[in-house]
Formats: sequence, C-alpha cells, structure tokens
Amino acid sequence: MSGDKEDFYVRYYVGHRGKFGHEYLEFEFQSNGRFKYSNNSEYKNDTMIRKECFVSPAVIEELKRIIDDSEIVKEDDSMWPDEDQVGKQELEVVLGDDHIAFKTAKIGSMMDINESKDPEGLRGFYYLVQDLKCLVISLISLHFKIKPIS
Repeated sequence: MSGDKEDFYVRYYVGHRGKFGHEYLEFEFQSNGRFKYSNNSEYKNDTMIRKECFVSPAVIEELKRIIDDSEIVKEDDSMWPDEDQVGKQELEVVLGDDHIAFKTAKIGSMMDINESKDPEGLRGFYYLVQDLKCLVISLISLHFKIKPIS
C-alpha cells in the first residue's frame, strides 16, 4: 500500500456558526508528518486551541492504513445530506493517485445515517471520522497538556 514517496494528505473539519460564534474542530496531516490541530469554541469564554507538531512516519503509515481499510475513496457524497443550520463536516484525502473531498451535514445520531439516501456510504464516512478523531485526540493528549473538546 504505502511508500515514503506516495502523496498523502488528510484534512477534516466539523463546525457551525451559532450564538457562540464560529465553533469548529479541524485537523490536518501532511505526508512530511506535519500535524495541525485547531479547536475553537467561545462557549463559557473558552479560547481557541491551536497545536502543531510533526508525527513519525509510523503514525502516517497508520493513518494511511485506516483510510485504506475504510475504502472511503470508493464512496460518493452526492446522496449525503447537505450542510444545514446544524453545521457541516468536510473530509479531504489524498492517498496516492486517489483524491476525495466530501462535504455533508453534521451527523447527530445513527438515525441520521439510516434515514439518508446512502446509509452504507455515510456509515463508512462516520466510522472513518470516528477512528481519525480518536487517533487525533490520542496524539493531542500525548504531545500536549490540554483536554481537547470532541
């Protein structure tokens, strides 16, 4: 699957604009190991969290494996719910010759997935995002003394 010369990039964003301003979570991984994390909430006067570091090639290889195993590059978001007042999610992945960019509404529950026009594809997206968020929260907890909001 992998190799050091393979193009690789992942960016995920989830957020909305509401009475507390623009609240969002965003992270990005680049093939050189650069990892950026940003979390903004002004709820109860919270402040923006921005962190950046470099991760090892092993972490990048694990990300590639997670994404490859999910088969997300075979999906199509044309039947997924459009963003709405609740917010939106975006996922962009470059994995070798594959490049995808998905945009959909925030998913509140499995009922949202089951009632969509493409429950199988949206479910794959949802589980991939959960796996990526779990890895990101672990990396943040390991590298920095903060408690990220998920």
